[in-house]
Amino acid sequence: MSDKEAVEQKFKKAAGLISSAGMIPFAVTDTLLEIVRFYLDEADADFINAAFDGAKSLSIDQLKEKTGLSEEEITARTDSLAKKGILFNQPNSRGVMVYRLLPLILVGAFEYTFMNKLPEGKEREPLEKIAKLYHTLLQELRDNMQRGYDNLLPIFEQQPPVDRTVPTFTTETGNTIQINRAIGAEDTVLPAQTVEEIINKFDDIAVGHCFCRNYNKVLGHDCEIHAPAEVCFTFGKSARHTVAQGFARLVSKEEALAIMKQAEEAGLVHKAFHNGSNISKEENSICNCCKDCCDTFTLWRNGATPMINSTNYLSVIDEDTCTGCGICVERCPVDAIVLGSEGTAVREEKYCIGCGICARFCPEGAISLQEGMRRVYVPPPRLRA
Repeated sequence: MSDKEAVEQKFKKAAGLISSAGMIPFAVTDTLLEIVRFYLDEADADFINAAFDGAKSLSIDQLKEKTGLSEEEITARTDSLAKKGILFNQPNSRGVMVYRLLPLILVGAFEYTFMNKLPEGKEREPLEKIAKLYHTLLQELRDNMQRGYDNLLPIFEQQPPVDRTVPTFTTETGNTIQINRAIGAEDTVLPAQTVEEIINKFDDIAVGHCFCRNYNKVLGHDCEIHAPAEVCFTFGKSARHTVAQGFARLVSKEEALAIMKQAEEAGLVHKAFHNGSNISKEENSICNCCKDCCDTFTLWRNGATPMINSTNYLSVIDEDTCTGCGICVERCPVDAIVLGSEGTAVREEKYCIGCGICARFCPEGAISLQEGMRRVYVPPPRLRA
């Protein structure tokens, strides 16, 4: 094997390890390799291959044993990789520093790359390069999904929800959206049901720019509703990490709540992410998502991945009050509502993520929310060849 081939094998192995760290099964293609080379040099690849082959999270002692490097050398390497969005390096609940390899997407290098305010001019050129590579990678993901549709669906069907919807509870005019309580709901232990509850749980709160909107803007697509940009929240350990790496800034509870209010006014969907994708565990972040930029929406809509969501609510439309104006059809982020044959809005339950956006903007107050914990699983559309 030539020296060039040996180096290529190093990057292929590192790409495979990074890919396997996440929920999305990216094949090690030329595109993925080019993305990995964008972030890593050869020494980075050597470090990842030595450290994370067979393990995703390690202590400093484990890293010393696996890599043969000193603590100072490891700290320099891991600090550099963390600032690139490749590693998460924060103490665990016992105060022990843990080094975890991150995936490219959900949540890793992609999100952290586009979480800052976008630079202008020549400074944006590296972002343009990597954005185009990610765009190609996601097209490849869609093509692989469509080719292996029947084999891949059973795998996705077993996955936990990617995120959890936290609804808005007020209308555009400031009225409270009607909630239809579920029988026996008082006996059910539920995660925090409002963004206020979540924010008030944490002392460390950080906000960065929406990576999905920034990514789309770099590709030439401006948000159709011109949503506010600085609306991506992290909490606790995740907040300390994003601030330490320069991806976000610390905010007070009061500023966080004010930003959340702006997000609701813009019609954005609150989506909470939990540690280990387990809604019984603590939240680590909230995205505020629009219909046309959010990757979990667009990847599903474009046939690349299923939509897998957890929600405690379902929209209910009062046909007698509905006038068929179509605002809810336009606003729904997951196309769960259509105008039926009678000219009134009809909601399809399996698509509804219970975000309350339809109820918020309904001018007639014809939409309420029904309680009841659900897992929303919608396969990606099967595209024509």
